[in-house]
Amino acid sequence: PDSSNTFLNVNNTSKKDTAAIKKYNPKIAIVRSAILPGWGQATNKKYWKIPVVYAALGTTTYIFFRNVKQYNEAKNAYLNSIDGNPANDSEIPQPYFSVKDQPDRIKTFRNQVRQNVDYTVLFFILFWGLNVVDATVDAHLKTFDVSDDLSLQIKPGYSQFANTNGISIVLNIGKHRSK
Repeated sequence: PDSSNTFLNVNNTSKKDTAAIKKYNPKIAIVRSAILPGWGQATNKKYWKIPVVYAALGTTTYIFFRNVKQYNEAKNAYLNSIDGNPANDSEIPQPYFSVKDQPDRIKTFRNQVRQNVDYTVLFFILFWGLNVVDATVDAHLKTFDVSDDLSLQIKPGYSQFANTNGISIVLNIGKHRSK
């Protein structure tokens, strides 16, 4: 071997491994991940990502239901504060009771919580979509061919453009040609 050139093989795959990889169908992981979050990650054997997927979706689900509960409380407090019937004041929950004489403040809070409900739905859909995108990228990278035909060559060189000497890093794609 020529000692002036250092070749680093990125990956050594046997023909058996290559045949197994080429039979893999990325569409399976994509569809599975779209149906059930995390299933595509399991198909790609990226099990460590499943808790991340469920943490993201679980957190947004929890926040969604908490916001819906707050919205319903604020809505009922607002309706009871504007109905003009002092007998209904006992039905106003404690956080809103102190401002029962200021229904506009309750209404503003209700509207903000309603907006938060909408945002949590959007984030849930976004995280579900990211789950599918992640499974898609992993599935396609699983079939990415990194064979002996790819090599990284590091050698000293001269740059005519910069008119300087330096170190060149060359990625050869294709058949390796020895000097």
